[in-house]
Amino acid sequence: MRRPEGRVIAGVCEGVAQHLGVPALAVRAVFVGLTSFGGLGIMAYAGLWAFVPLDRTEPAPRASGALRRDRGQSVALLALALGVVLLLAQLNIAGGNDVIVPLLIAGAGVALIWRRMDEDRTSAGKRGWLLLLAGAALVLAGLITFLVLADQLGPARQALVAIVVIVIGLILVTAPWWWRLATELTAERRERIRTQERAEVAAHLHDSVLQTLALIQRHVDSPREVARLARGQERELRSWLYGRQPDPAVRFAAAMAAAAAEVEDSYAVAVEAVVVGDCDLDNAAAAVVQAAREALINAARHAGVEEVSLYAEVEPSRIAVYVRDRGIGFDPAAVPEDRQGLRGSIEGRMRRHGGTAHVRTSAGTGTEVELTVDRETVS
Repeated sequence: MRRPEGRVIAGVCEGVAQHLGVPALAVRAVFVGLTSFGGLGIMAYAGLWAFVPLDRTEPAPRASGALRRDRGQSVALLALALGVVLLLAQLNIAGGNDVIVPLLIAGAGVALIWRRMDEDRTSAGKRGWLLLLAGAALVLAGLITFLVLADQLGPARQALVAIVVIVIGLILVTAPWWWRLATELTAERRERIRTQERAEVAAHLHDSVLQTLALIQRHVDSPREVARLARGQERELRSWLYGRQPDPAVRFAAAMAAAAAEVEDSYAVAVEAVVVGDCDLDNAAAAVVQAAREALINAARHAGVEEVSLYAEVEPSRIAVYVRDRGIGFDPAAVPEDRQGLRGSIEGRMRRHGGTAHVRTSAGTGTEVELTVDRETVS
């Protein structure tokens, strides 16, 4: 793996040194020595750069020294290119300066483009595009330099004009075919997306709605069970249709809706829940949710009703929740001391978090539980 940390150009020497367990300076010296044998070191380095992957498990941080390190790598790249030019010029190999200079200019451009490909595309930003443009400009400059030194710029220009004319003619002749091909590909892609969407909808309906309908058929003699299944399926389908809902562990409204749904599913009682406003689920808000859940459970178990109403409102200064049923009612004073559903789970919990719980009930008129807590006392 090529190592991005401590690299001079592409991290090849660092990776080879770590793989062999030798100093990186020794590996660099070997590559420089091999360059004198017909440029073997450069070809070996380029081959390893092209085929050895970059280690991205721990990306180098873009700290304040990152820009200086990048500049140092650029200077090292230019110095290496200059040294190779001088070496090959002294040895008079590879066709002399007419080939060496353009080849090295174009090679520097290719090196910049490769280096841009090593970077994270999402974080390179403007600098990454500048590297690409600079690399392309160097490659083009190398080709033009070769044509100028070889005195082939004029014929190359005439050949280029001929090629451009031929390409334009081919485009005009084949334009209808390309247009039809692009239209067919667009239509095929659109149809494939629709097919995938229909398949996803069919799979979801099979796994949820159809299963619920089968359960409803089995419990057709139990209206409460049918209502419970239908309401549960309605909640699930709404959540799937309208996207991801807030996390019940983070937001008050989502936690209250989850508590109401849990009571509905467990006790086959319809809970008409209305929540106005929202806030973070801190300790006091969580206590309100737990107390409201206990009030819903008490109504579902003891009120003898098929529907319970829940209204919650989040105001800038407080949270207020009302749980109401039109059941048989009860006498709070007659509740045995060992029954902690009202005293401990509702009144005691609200008291511990700086809130209040008021129960209004009488025989035959139903029960209303009011829960309030000041938001200033939450932090």
